[in-house]
Amino acid sequence: MTEVKKDMITQPITLTEGAITELKRIMTEQKVDESHGVRVGVKGGGCSGFSYVLGFDVKKEKDDEYMIGGFKVFMEKAHAIYLLGIEIDWVEGLNNRGFTFNNPNAKDTCGCGTSFSA
Repeated sequence: MTEVKKDMITQPITLTEGAITELKRIMTEQKVDESHGVRVGVKGGGCSGFSYVLGFDVKKEKDDEYMIGGFKVFMEKAHAIYLLGIEIDWVEGLNNRGFTFNNPNAKDTCGCGTSFSA
């Protein structure tokens, strides 16, 4: 078994190139201050039990901070159990346009893809 150093922080989520490009566009368009980062989280609700949170915010006391794709990414420590390994993408097609969440921890998802159960 490989030993993992305690001070080693791995990237808990993945932002695809499409997601990074769209986040940069939104940040510029909405003139988001450099002190803000991307908040990724979950909240209760949605048709499957939990909904994803994605937006710009400042770091809070309960947050872990990561650098992913050139962005500061903030995630509450308690949310990691639901989000570890998630891939966030941006899709733009005829039937769907927006951020998508590919979550390996989700036991069930809804048709809209923005809520899940764990």
